[in-house]
Amino acid sequence: MVEDDPVIVEHFREIIQEVDHLELVGVANSIAEAKESLRDKTDLVLLDIGLPDGSGLDYLPEIKSKFDCKILIVTTFGDRETVVSAISAGADGYLLKDSGPKKVIEGIDLTMAGGAPISAAAAVYLLDRFREAAANTNNKSPLSQREEELLRLFAKGFKYKEAAKILEISPLTVGNHVKSIYRKLAVNSRSEAVFEAVTLGYIDL
Repeated sequence: MVEDDPVIVEHFREIIQEVDHLELVGVANSIAEAKESLRDKTDLVLLDIGLPDGSGLDYLPEIKSKFDCKILIVTTFGDRETVVSAISAGADGYLLKDSGPKKVIEGIDLTMAGGAPISAAAAVYLLDRFREAAANTNNKSPLSQREEELLRLFAKGFKYKEAAKILEISPLTVGNHVKSIYRKLAVNSRSEAVFEAVTLGYIDL
């Protein structure tokens, strides 16, 4: 578990230790600590978003690239933007921090079985987006080739300066492209932009 709030850690620890088939093998309080402690045998990571040294969503792609494990985002709010951001970053689902024992165990078991625990409201939203994508499969992408390249890099976890270096453009130009992407896709974050572009068939990952 990657979580810096000891109260939340203890909440999940107490729930998990009551179940025979689950074991909390370690806790990291930051991204840096997680990088030191995560091991290949990890089956699932409970990942907080707001960590002392960065966002769990930014660290998520790195976990996915290095370890064959499931990732559940542990969040305070199950709002649409959080869910979309988590899924866009590669999360297998999310759990609310104040979830009771039944919800926590169900969420973990569902994820390990290949499911994706999300709220009903989020599921409806995602279904609507995929229906829209199906209806627009023949639509031409409104994004430029450079904007699509940039979104693919964001999807892999690269940040502004890193993307600028790879594409051999300035960070300022990257910022201008991002503003254009946000306007065209009617979104407010990189993760939402990636999610929308993939869902609508504008880019492949």
